[in-house]
Amino acid sequence: MVIKVYISGMSGNKEVKKRQQRVTMIMDSKHIEYTVIDITEPGQEGEKDFMQTNAQHKGCTISDPNPRHALPPQLFNDTEYCGDYDDFDMANEVDNLEVFLKLAAPAAPEPEHKNGDETTAPPATGDDDATNTAVAEDEDENKENKTEDNNGAGAGDGAEAEGANEV
Repeated sequence: MVIKVYISGMSGNKEVKKRQQRVTMIMDSKHIEYTVIDITEPGQEGEKDFMQTNAQHKGCTISDPNPRHALPPQLFNDTEYCGDYDDFDMANEVDNLEVFLKLAAPAAPEPEHKNGDETTAPPATGDDDATNTAVAEDEDENKENKTEDNNGAGAGDGAEAEGANEV
């Protein structure tokens, strides 16, 4: 399946140009393969007719709220209509672009376990829990000691204090 982005390379409408650039920029940044079809190039009259006939949304702009024909950019998955710029932008905002473009959604990554692969580890016993708690407490105590050392309460301070007490 090929995503087709219909654009106009010679549009005089700045809003249409910005929309076309934004669509291609987002598609590139998300590494989605697509084909750009410039309906203003010679020999693309059939593609232009296809876009205008099959586009269900007109792609209205601020300067042209009721266009006679569908304005680019229009997006198709092969011959199946996906939507216009507004539909694309909304799908991107809600992180639903793959569904909008009618692409197979990527497989959800398996959650990573903090302590390694817990699915193959044997079930924990009561003794293991006590050991894990003791190790966690030792780690917390080491963090506290490091913090004190970094705050100037190191070994040198204690020696100076002892020397000051001796008369």
